[in-house]
Amino acid sequence: MSFSRRNFLKTATVLSAISLAEIDKLAAKQHLRDHADKAGHDNEEYWKNVRMLFPLNKDVAYMNNGTMGPSPYPVIEAVHKAMMEEDANGNYGGYEAAMAKIAQFVGANDDEIALTHNVTEGINIACWGVPLKRGDEVILTTHEHIGNAAPWLTRQRLDGIVIKVFTPGPTAATTLQRIEDQITPRTRVIAVPHIPCTQGQVFPIKEICKLARQKGIYSLIDGAHGPGMLLLNLHDMGCDTYASCCHKWMLGPKGTGFIYVRKDVQDTLQPHNLGGGSIEGDWNMNQIPLNTGNYAPSAHRYYGGTQASGLFKGVIAAIDFCNTIGMNNIHHRIKALGAYMQQRLLELGDKVELITPTEEQSRCAVNGFRVKGIAYNKFYECCAEHKIRIRSVSENGLNALRVSTHIYNTHAQIDQLAELIRIA
Repeated sequence: MSFSRRNFLKTATVLSAISLAEIDKLAAKQHLRDHADKAGHDNEEYWKNVRMLFPLNKDVAYMNNGTMGPSPYPVIEAVHKAMMEEDANGNYGGYEAAMAKIAQFVGANDDEIALTHNVTEGINIACWGVPLKRGDEVILTTHEHIGNAAPWLTRQRLDGIVIKVFTPGPTAATTLQRIEDQITPRTRVIAVPHIPCTQGQVFPIKEICKLARQKGIYSLIDGAHGPGMLLLNLHDMGCDTYASCCHKWMLGPKGTGFIYVRKDVQDTLQPHNLGGGSIEGDWNMNQIPLNTGNYAPSAHRYYGGTQASGLFKGVIAAIDFCNTIGMNNIHHRIKALGAYMQQRLLELGDKVELITPTEEQSRCAVNGFRVKGIAYNKFYECCAEHKIRIRSVSENGLNALRVSTHIYNTHAQIDQLAELIRIA
C-alpha cells in the first residue's frame, strides 16, 4: 500500500510540473505505442493523437508538406539531445548510423547510401558524375523542379549535352510511352522525378527504370517525394541513383538528405565532392609522386568531411517515428487524404481544373489544380489570409496551385480549402 502511494505521489508531482500540452503529448505517444499496428486510415481518433505530436499551429491548416514536412516532437527532441551531448562532451561522429537506417527504410544496402543536405545536392552528384560527352541526350520532363533542371541545363551549357523533354501523360502507360518516344541511339540518361513537384503525379518509375536498363541508359531519379509517402524498395525499383531528402514526407530535420547509388554503378559515377571518409588507404602529400589513395568502396566516396550528427540523429528518430506508426498505415492514410482532396476538387466542377491524374496508380498525397477565373497567385494569397498553407506553382509557366497533405491533416481542413475555392 505504501509503495503504491509513493509511486502515486511521485507521478502526481511529476505531472504537476509539466503543462497540459506535455501531458497530451505523453498520451499521444502512448496511444501510438499501443495502437500503431491497428491504425486504419479512417480512425480519426488515432490520427488526431498523431497530430498532437507535431508543434503545428492549431490555427493554421498546413497543407504544403511537399515543400517542408514539420518534424514531430520525438525528432526535435532527438536533435536537441544529440547536440547537447555533442557540445557537452566534444563528441565527434555518430552520423554514420543514419546510413544503415536510411538504407533499411528505402530498400537498399548500407554501402549504397551517401549522406547529403538535400535532394538538389544528390542530383548534382548524379548529374556531374555520370560520364557524358557532347551530343549525348538526357530526357527530362516539362514539370521539373529547378533542383533537377538547373544542374542538367548547366551541363548542357558547359559540356554540350542535349536535353529533351516530354509532358507527363494522364496515365502511367501514356507517360511511359512518351518517354520511350524520346529515346534515340544518342540517349544516355533518363533523369525524371518519381513524383513531380508541380502536381504530384506518381510516375511508373519501376517500368521507366526497366526501359532504361533494356536500352543501356542510366536512370537517375529525383526522389524528393518518395520516401515517407510511398512504400519503397529501391533494389526492386531498379534505378541507378535516387536522390532524396529527409525533410519532406520523412518528417526529419531540415538540411538532411541522401542519395542512393547502386553498387555496380559506383565505379562509373565519378565523385567530385571529396573529403574525410571518401578516400581510403594511404595518401601522403609528402610523397613524390603523390599517393592519392583509393575511393571508399561504398557510396561514402560521394561525400566527405564533418556532418551534423545531431541532425542525422533526428533522421534516425524520424524513421523510428514512421516505423512506430507503420509505413503501411502512413501510406494508406496519406493516400486516403489525397483521394478525398481530389474528390472535393472534382465536386467543384467547372470551378476547378484538376491537373493531377485521377488514375489510381498515378496519384497519392499531392493534388495540382487551377481555380478558373482567378490568377493562381491571387488565390494563393487568399489562402494565406485564411491561414491555409498551400503552394503556388510557377514552374515552367504552369501557373497552378498545389496541395499536399500528410498524416497530421484532417478532412475538416480539406473541407475548409474546398469551401474557400467554392466561394472565390
